[in-house]
Amino acid sequence: MYAERTRHVDESEEDGYHYEYDIYRFTDGALCFVARSYVEDACEAHFLRAERRGRPRYLRAADLRHPLFLAALDHLRGEGKTRHAWLCPRTSRYRDVSDAGPPWWRWPWRHG
Repeated sequence: MYAERTRHVDESEEDGYHYEYDIYRFTDGALCFVARSYVEDACEAHFLRAERRGRPRYLRAADLRHPLFLAALDHLRGEGKTRHAWLCPRTSRYRDVSDAGPPWWRWPWRHG
């Protein structure tokens, strides 16, 4: 796995905001997972998307079990990021990574 981190600043004197964040790119071959972590929330990281051969796509629950994704989580934990979320395309909201368990967790008889 190749891990790259770049620092970004988004600010506007006119509107009075200033955000600093790091963009992480975790790559193995043609697959890449992209995450963001804001400086002021140093223990959090949010996975934004996946890319295959440079083409972006939404994350899927199955991605959260992919070996590259799991290696990315380990890398982020090593940097002190203990809370991880992913952008769910179905709800357009961030969900905790632990909320996307194996498919059998969502089978009806498991919630009886």
